[in-house]
Amino acid sequence: MSKFEGVADTLFIPLNGRIQVSKRFPEYFYDEKAISLEASIPGTSLQEQTSEFNILCSAARYHNMDGMMQAFIDAHPDANIVILGCGLETAYDRMKRKQAKFYEMDLPEVIAGRRKTLGERENETLISGDLFDLAWTEDIDRNRPTMIVVSGVFQYFREEKILLFIHNLQGIFKDAELVFDAVNSTGIKYAEKYVKKTGNNSAMMYFYVDDCEVFAGKAGCKLIEWRPFFKDAQVMLKKKVGLYTRIAMWVTDKDARLKILHLKL
Repeated sequence: MSKFEGVADTLFIPLNGRIQVSKRFPEYFYDEKAISLEASIPGTSLQEQTSEFNILCSAARYHNMDGMMQAFIDAHPDANIVILGCGLETAYDRMKRKQAKFYEMDLPEVIAGRRKTLGERENETLISGDLFDLAWTEDIDRNRPTMIVVSGVFQYFREEKILLFIHNLQGIFKDAELVFDAVNSTGIKYAEKYVKKTGNNSAMMYFYVDDCEVFAGKAGCKLIEWRPFFKDAQVMLKKKVGLYTRIAMWVTDKDARLKILHLKL
């Protein structure tokens, strides 16, 4: 696989997290397709620099988002699931898809690599482009209930750009929901430090959410729910992870340093 620079290079971090947790804690999160992509990760620095807590951060994000996507598909069997900044995301393989259509969008060089590695399958459409120019929306069947999922992307942009993006989506989609992950003002410092530790010094982080209700109000959206990352992991993995990981998960959830927001557009 070709080498990606800057923000695109960070796509290997969540992939590595999904792989490592699938191997060590399959009862919590399991991604067979991700495991099959292990050879696509360049070098060994991610494995060497990634702690137990860090890999669980990646997996916890998908554990929670998977639950939201599956609930949406169960409620709307003909739904659209639109994954923006898809990277090497493999939700298509983890979901019970029914008649749902999957749209996965990312930068042209990322989509080219994804197409080569994963292909394009039934009820799956790959879209190359810029997240913020919204040209990708022209490829979406807007007559279907739509869930838009943005994972590990917003952090790299300013709040005003995110708010304008959400406002523009509201003018395009009439029956849609938005799911994304966010850190708070404390968590963003730790997240950026970890990205740099993996060898990526060009992906700066800016966006954070300290109060989910306040942010939803700024965006003009209804907050359907927000979830801390590790609620389920703290119960399911309590006796299976190290002391540092248990403490880190507890502190992270207590302070809402990492969370998933689910908005009605």
